[in-house]
Amino acid sequence: MLDSLGFILGTTLMYSTPLIYAALGGVISENSGVVNIGLEGMMTIGALIGATVGFYSGNPWLAFLAAGLAGGGLALLHAIASVTFEADQVVSGIAMNFLGPGIALFLSRLFFEGATMTKAIPSGNKMPRPLNGVFPRNSFFDFIFNQYATVYMAFFLVFILWYTLYRTKLGLRIRAVGEHPRAADTLGVNVFRIRYLCVILSGVLAGFGGASMSLAIVSNFRPTLVSGHGFIALAAMIFGKWKPQGAMWACLLFGASNGLVVYLGRPGTPFEISQSLLSMIPYVITLVVLAGFVGRAAAPAAVGTPYEKGER
Repeated sequence: MLDSLGFILGTTLMYSTPLIYAALGGVISENSGVVNIGLEGMMTIGALIGATVGFYSGNPWLAFLAAGLAGGGLALLHAIASVTFEADQVVSGIAMNFLGPGIALFLSRLFFEGATMTKAIPSGNKMPRPLNGVFPRNSFFDFIFNQYATVYMAFFLVFILWYTLYRTKLGLRIRAVGEHPRAADTLGVNVFRIRYLCVILSGVLAGFGGASMSLAIVSNFRPTLVSGHGFIALAAMIFGKWKPQGAMWACLLFGASNGLVVYLGRPGTPFEISQSLLSMIPYVITLVVLAGFVGRAAAPAAVGTPYEKGER
C-alpha cells in the first residue's frame, strides 16, 4: 500500500512538471498584461527541438536550452503581433497554436527522413536523475524522489518567479504594467520592453515544458505528445490566481489526476477501468475546476488590452 502511494506521488511529480513550466510562462506573460494562450504551440515546438537536438548531440542540457530558445522564438512572433501591432492577443495566441505544431511536423520530416516522429533518444542521453541510487530501488522514497532533473528545476523556478514578482523592482514593474500601464509609463517604465521580455520568457518556459516531456517523460517527439497540456497549464494559471505558487499547486492537482490514471491503468490493480475512460480524467477535472472557479479569480486589470503610448 505504501509503495502504491509512493508510485502515485512520484508519477504526480513527473507529470506535473511540464504543466508547471508552461503555467509559469502564462503567469509571467499575463502579469505583464499580455494573454498567451499559445502555450500549447510553444510547448510543441520545444518538445520537437529538444528531442531533435538531444538525439543528434547526445547532450540533454544543450537540448533543453535549445527547446527553450525555440519556444521563445515562437513567443517573439506573438509579442510582435500583440504588443507592437496591437493585434487581438487571443487570435494571435490561437495562431501560435497552429504554427507551433505545423513547424514541428515540418522540421520532424526534414530531420528524420519524412517521419512525423523523431527517433528515440538513448536512455543514457535523457535528462539525468540526480538522486538515482540514493534510496533502495522501488521503495517508497525512491518512487517519490528519484525524479529527472527537470522536476527539481521546475520547483526551483516557482520560487525564482515568486521572488522576482513580489520581492524585486523588476517584479513591481511587471505587475504595474499588467495592472495600469499608463501609470507605469508616466513613472518612466518602458511598457513595451517589459511586455516583450515577459512574453518571450513565457515562450522559453513553455519550451522547457515541452522538452521536459520529450527529454524525460518519454524519449522522443510525436504529434500527440503535448495533446492539450498547454491548455491545462492555462487552467492551472487561472486556478492559481495568476500567482506562481498557486499555479504550482494547481499543476500538482492536474498531475495527480495523471498519476491516478497511470496507477489504475497498470495490470494487477484492483479496479478494471476502460483506458478510454481513464484518459478522460485529466480533461474532465480541468473542465470542472474552470467551471467552478474561473468567475472567482481576478486577472490583472490590463490583461488582454493593447497599450498605445500617448493614448488618452
